[in-house]
Parts: sequence; structure tokens; C-alpha cells
Amino acid sequence: MNLLIDTQPIGLGQLREVWQKHCDVSLGPAARQLVERSQQQIDQVLQSGETVYGVNTGFGQLAQVRISEDELVHLQENLVRSHAVGVGEALAESTVRLTMVMKVIGLARGCSGVRPQLVDALCALIRHRVIPVIPSRGSVGASGDLAPLAHMAGVLLGLGEACIDGDRMPAGEALRRAGIEPLVLAPKEGLALLNGTQVSTAISLAALFRAEHMLAASLVTGALTADAIKGSDTPFDERIQLARGHAGQIDVAELLRNLMHGSEIRASHLDCDRVQDPYSIRCQPQVAGACLDVLRHVGSVLAVEANAVTDNPLAFAESAAVLSGGNFHAEPIALAADYLALAIAEAGSLAERRVALLIDSHLSGLPAFLVEHSGLNSGFMMAQVTAAALASDNKSLAHPASVDSIPTSANQEDHVSMATGAALRLHKMLDNSACIVAIEMLAACQGIEFHRPKKTSKTLETVLSKVRKLSPRYAEDRSLSPDIQAVAELIENGAFFDMARRILPSGST
Repeated sequence: MNLLIDTQPIGLGQLREVWQKHCDVSLGPAARQLVERSQQQIDQVLQSGETVYGVNTGFGQLAQVRISEDELVHLQENLVRSHAVGVGEALAESTVRLTMVMKVIGLARGCSGVRPQLVDALCALIRHRVIPVIPSRGSVGASGDLAPLAHMAGVLLGLGEACIDGDRMPAGEALRRAGIEPLVLAPKEGLALLNGTQVSTAISLAALFRAEHMLAASLVTGALTADAIKGSDTPFDERIQLARGHAGQIDVAELLRNLMHGSEIRASHLDCDRVQDPYSIRCQPQVAGACLDVLRHVGSVLAVEANAVTDNPLAFAESAAVLSGGNFHAEPIALAADYLALAIAEAGSLAERRVALLIDSHLSGLPAFLVEHSGLNSGFMMAQVTAAALASDNKSLAHPASVDSIPTSANQEDHVSMATGAALRLHKMLDNSACIVAIEMLAACQGIEFHRPKKTSKTLETVLSKVRKLSPRYAEDRSLSPDIQAVAELIENGAFFDMARRILPSGST
């Protein structure tokens, strides 16, 4: 993938590609001019002798300390060294790649006062697949993601560690292998690299993309389950959805109708005497549609933030001003991540309820626990218990992180967002929900096959075939753990994304 970063915003679809595969990033000519003009503004400030935060002063509580001109380069290097205090397991390479690309996007806006050489150096890291090792813990999402971005910035200087093609090594060795010279920072450049919300945004974007995979799969399994219990597609009628008006609900109902279209099973009970299905079947457009609306809202917030300037201070060349503000505060990301957590939990909760429905012979009309000779065989009994445990775990994890704040930097940073923690916990929740949906997919396919020789729709039969390549029909008791993991991996890899691509935020941009 070749990505030219100029004056046009980068969309969610492009960011998804950055997350999925390696890319070659370069700075466009118009953006290069903006960067040059902004850097010249910093030079003019220094020549005038004006005091500007982070350019010729200390940082945070030490902002009142004026730094002499001959120490300005040392100041920026010290900032990077002192702030690289992250702990915990390293962020995924795909997340780090997103982080670096978004840092290039932010600097390319021409408000950060850095040299084009700095932006080119970041692009070189990306191009040569030099991925900084960034510990996942250590940011409260206030003055930007300071600690994790310091680990990223350190690699430009030959500090810390990096990976090339999965091999972890000292940063200096990685630069040598890639033929990249260590960078000497100019005034303001260390601060421009460390200030910013790119890490919390990247972690949140990765969660959004994974949530799209999970939600797409849950809509497919919801349609399978509806057919397996001989449920009605009448609640998915367009007229019902239009009467309420929510866009996500309308789109989910249309997708469910399309997924079930042409099912022989559905045709076989059009005139049955069942009046209404349980809510986990009947209210799928309302519940999953609301989750889809959350993903869309979160996507719009993250798309703005991915293209934003979030460091401080900002140099505005057109008005010859260097202004201190607070764009580094990650509250928009923290709130968006907390909102996304609710949708992830709800999608998993709804899938778990459908698993419980499938194994209950009184409600589903299927053999008890989806197995012949139940009693001798326990069937899907314990698979539902696992789904329940995971759904319960997600309820605890869904508690908002953004309502917490611990002042830092001797109370200079007296309100923080906790955005990075808010984003990180989404991935544990997605692990859980992917497994819940995988359990439902296995159970629903088992249910469909009890109706043979009748078939479900052509689209859903292709899903069943995919599942059966990984998991044979459950004829007698065996461990389902490997099957659940295999189908969960299928979901995580986006095997069902295209079935819902048109309605998902990164699929439609």
C-alpha cells in the first residue's frame, strides 16, 4: 500500500489498510510546504528571544525554567529519554504502524514546528518496516500518550528497541540494518513527537476494526439462529424499521432479510401457529442496529482524531503565532472507547442469549443441547456456560474508564482522560465476544443440520460450509474448545466482514 499524506484527510478505509498490512508512506508537496513554514515560525521565535513552552523552557511543572540556547537540542533528547518509562507487554506491530502513520498525518498538518526531515525519518521507519517496541502501559491520556510515544520517538534517535520482520533488537541495530541514520532533534521536535493522542487512537482504531469483524459475524450467526429455531423474518420487515427511523436498525434488518432470503427452512413454516419469537431473535435490528450506530459514531470520532493536530504548543505560520492549548487531552478518545465497550458487550450478550435459546428444546424445538441421545451426551451444555462466563466478564470490563482521573505532574495535569486504558481493555472484550459468537456459530450450524434435507439460504449455506471445514458435525460428546478457537480465529480474520461491509464504518469509506 502506497499512502501519500498531503492536505486531504485519510479515511477509515485507508487506516484499516494500514492496520492490516505494511505500507509505504510519503509526505506530499503541499504538506511539505506547510511543515517548512511552521518550522520557520519556531526559528523566528527563537531568534526573537521570546519564551515559548517546550521550545526553550522545561516541561509540565518545570515550564517556568528557561533553557539556554546551547542546551535546546539536549532538552529535546532528555525529554525523550526521561519519558520512555512504559511497562507491560508490547503493543501489536499493526497498532504501532497505525500510530506512526497518524503521527506523520498530524505533523503534516504544518502546525507542529518540526522540520520536514523529521517527518521523512518517520516515513523511512515505516517504509523499512522498523517497528518500535512500545510497552502498552504508562499513559493516562492527558499530555498526549507521553510514555508510549517516547518509546516510538527513541527509535529515531537509536534508543530503545525495535522489530524488523518480527525480530526484536536494539534500536541502533535496527536503524543500521535499514540504512537509516539516527536523528538529531531540533528545538520543539521531541515535544511534537511525544505530545499527541496517536497511541490511544491507534489502539481504539484497532478495536473498532476488530469490532466490525465481530459484529458482522454476529449478524450472520443471528440469521443462522433465527432459521435454526424456525424463527420468523417478519420482525425484519422494512416497514417496522422505517416507523422508528434509526439508521443502524434499518440497515441491520435489511442485511438479515438478505441473509435469510431463499431459505427452504423459512418457507417450510410460513403458516405455523407460533405468534412471536424471543427478543434475542425478534429484536436483532433494534439491538444490533444500536450497536452498529455506536460503531459508526466511534468511527467518526476516530476519523477526526486520526487527522488531527494533537501536540502543543502549535505554530500557526499564517498568523505568526505560537499558541499553547490542550489538544493533547484524549477525552474524545476515552469517551468513544467507553461507548464502544458498551456495544461490544451488548453484541456478545445478545449472542449468548441466542446460544441459550438454541440449546433449550422447549423454546427452540431442536433436540436438547443440540445433540442426539441427550443424557448420554451433554452436547452444547457447557459451551453455553463458557459463553455466559465470557459475557459476564465483559459486563465488568464495560465499566467506563473515562470517569476516573488521577492528577499527575505535581498537579499541573490535574485532569486526565485515561483514554489509553479505556482503549486497551476493548481488546480483551473483543477476545471474549469473538468466542461467544464462535460458540453461537457452531451451535446454529448444528441446529440448521437438524432440518435436513431442507436447507437454509445459499448465503448461509456457504457460512455452514466454512464452519464445517474447521469443525465436523457434533454427533457425540467431544471437546469443543479447539473448534471454538478455530471459528473465533475465522471471525477475527474478517471472514464475514464482506457480508456486512456496506453497512460498517470502515467498509463504506
